[in-house]
Amino acid sequence: MRANRLQMGPTFRDKVMDGVRTFNRKHPKLKFMGMLYAMAVLLVYNFGLAFYHNTKRCTCLATILFFFIASSSFTYPEALKLNVSFVTDIDKTEESGEYYTADSLEVISSESNAELAKLTLVDKDKIIEGDENFSEDQELADGFVLADDIENIADPEDKSIEKSSDSEVSFDSDDWKLILVNKQHPIPEGYSFPFGEISDNMKCDERVLPSLKTMLKAAADDGINLAICSPYRDSNRQEGLFARKINNYLEAGLSYMDAYNVASQAVTVPGSSEHQIGLAFDIVCGSYYNLDEGFGDTDAGKWLADNSYKFGFVVRYLKGKENITGIEYEPWHFRYVGIDAATIMHDENLCLEEFWNNYLYN
Repeated sequence: MRANRLQMGPTFRDKVMDGVRTFNRKHPKLKFMGMLYAMAVLLVYNFGLAFYHNTKRCTCLATILFFFIASSSFTYPEALKLNVSFVTDIDKTEESGEYYTADSLEVISSESNAELAKLTLVDKDKIIEGDENFSEDQELADGFVLADDIENIADPEDKSIEKSSDSEVSFDSDDWKLILVNKQHPIPEGYSFPFGEISDNMKCDERVLPSLKTMLKAAADDGINLAICSPYRDSNRQEGLFARKINNYLEAGLSYMDAYNVASQAVTVPGSSEHQIGLAFDIVCGSYYNLDEGFGDTDAGKWLADNSYKFGFVVRYLKGKENITGIEYEPWHFRYVGIDAATIMHDENLCLEEFWNNYLYN
């Protein structure tokens, strides 16, 4: 055996170890460094040798792993490096594009279409659809007087309006106000609720109307003129919105999987939208009607963020909670959860998922 090895010459391992022995003799105090060097070199050499003898297998495995990660539906859109804005649509597809205003329940039509910010790796021109304002004869008026104009407005002292409890409260996971609807918790099969009319073309859960109207009145009393758009949406409407958003990205050059991932951050996947259960409302104001982050900086957006919880509403998709909710920050999207839950969520800066985790899950 030794004769064969001598005839073949020293191996790479033998050369490395001989070099280390020589180093250790010259530098006895650095023996440890010599051993680390030998271990590192031999480890790299053995890995390289194994890859050399299994090149085809390793290449196939790496290719399969790459395509699996690239095509997985759970891949977070930020990893796509698209530099796109997930601005929600606000046009005629959103519940016929009509606004329910705080003065006389007047319906105002909008021709504003979806708009995205600048794109780099996709075709911007194929996504931006224009930014048309309200027509001049349909602009929102100033000086709303909600209490005089809204028909059948609920009296704040009416017993039908929920009152906040001074005593310690407990929460029930079966409470209709607290139903959790998101991508991981779709709307339960057969879910139903009593419909209430906001206007001829707009509906919501009837049980929310007293609190909603009272909040609008309180805002008007403080000089804040609110307008409601896109409350309840049926499944067909939600499917249309989502499909339209995907098509926008497909036309811009994205693959279907990438378009789906990006679209799901702006328009909720059908079957998991709170608009479909009548508890969600997109709220704007007379001086700012765009559904984008800028609404949060308006007087109306600040008033709602600071006061909506007093009437049982919360900003559903908070800034900084995107990794929990799976939806971009939406200062215009409000969800009814009841005063007690809303107060806790406001005071503790919780999104609904966090509230469930802290107060409803066993």
